[in-house]
Amino acid sequence: MKKLIAPALLLAVAVPLSACSTLTGAGVGAAGGAGLAAATNGDVEKGAAVGGVGGAVVGTVVD
Repeated sequence: MKKLIAPALLLAVAVPLSACSTLTGAGVGAAGGAGLAAATNGDVEKGAAVGGVGGAVVGTVVD
């Protein structure tokens, strides 16, 4: 169950916090992903990588 909640929370954090640019979205997504991974006892590096990619994608789409 925890594996299903983490991606949903990551998306919930990345979408509203990502700004209108790819670089800012990637930075916010990486920070959110690392924080979420740390909170769920996951791998912080992987969380930051996934969050960074997700934030960059959202930043590109929003911009």
